[in-house]
Amino acid sequence: MKHNFGAGPCILPQEVFKQAAEAVLDFNGLSILEVSHRSPDFVSVMEEARENVKKALQVPDGYTVLFLQGGASLGFLIAAYNMAGKNKKGAYINTGEWSTKAIKEAKSAGIEPVVIASSEDKNFSYIPKGASIPDDVDYVHYTSNNTIYGTQFKDIPVTDKPLICDMSSDIFSQTIDVSKFDLIYAGAQKNLGPAGATLYIVKDSVLGNSSIEHIPTYLNLAVHAKKDSMFNTPPVFSIFVSNLNLKHLLSHGGVAAIQKLNEAKAAALYAEIDQNPNFEGATAIEDRSLMNVTFRLTDDSKKEAFDKLWNDANVVGLKGHRSVGGYRASMYNALEISSVDALVQAMRQL
Repeated sequence: MKHNFGAGPCILPQEVFKQAAEAVLDFNGLSILEVSHRSPDFVSVMEEARENVKKALQVPDGYTVLFLQGGASLGFLIAAYNMAGKNKKGAYINTGEWSTKAIKEAKSAGIEPVVIASSEDKNFSYIPKGASIPDDVDYVHYTSNNTIYGTQFKDIPVTDKPLICDMSSDIFSQTIDVSKFDLIYAGAQKNLGPAGATLYIVKDSVLGNSSIEHIPTYLNLAVHAKKDSMFNTPPVFSIFVSNLNLKHLLSHGGVAAIQKLNEAKAAALYAEIDQNPNFEGATAIEDRSLMNVTFRLTDDSKKEAFDKLWNDANVVGLKGHRSVGGYRASMYNALEISSVDALVQAMRQL
């Protein structure tokens, strides 16, 4: 058995893999890979997946759930186009590579991005706090969890402006109050399902109210809402597997239950980092991510020895991102605590 700490695509429950594999061979007489997205069989999958998102996150009335494509990379542009107000200005909190890209894409949409806070001065190793939000911005945008740097917002920014969040790497990992957001978007490939689908949860009052007159058709969320995520051929397999995973999550206590497990996994690994003199965390303690734990050796001469230890323990995906170095243990929902124990044991042998 390999212990998968890779940053994405995500680890999924074995039960979900088995169900998905069976459907590749037989989904009501066809393969799920060849079934028409217009068929009643798949339309029911799409409808169930959207409803299961609402159940898992307790999405209140007045919101639409969509499964689209393009990942968060396209979501940066979609968010800016659809949330543009009369001033065509957006406030951005810059906490890493993905929010930096969101800022860039806002400009492509004709939005003036105002960076109201940034942790770039310390290589994004902390979450900036206490940002002042200008009165003339149309919305506030932030990235809830930063996969590369290992930081995570512990509190939702307080604002009376429409709030947008890229939750690609921590959605479904902990309970959230959806009512505080006007738009949430998230690539599926961290906690939801295979790469290919992108989840949008948008407040209905947002749809069709952009100040940008000519939004490219595919980037207009109102178009997709009217077509129930079927404007074009959706990523059928990714949505199918995401629905399997959502059903698995709901049947095992839902988001509240998985949050407790995620907190336990993170606590075990951070405790070892803090008490073992061979290691040190790479981020501010108060901003540590539950999903992506970044850490370094205190003595780089021990790298070869440690790399052998974790490889021998069947740990995979532990190498840190090139912009941070060191190590990164991504612990998405389906990672068992036994995998964390295997990594901790390897660390203790150094």
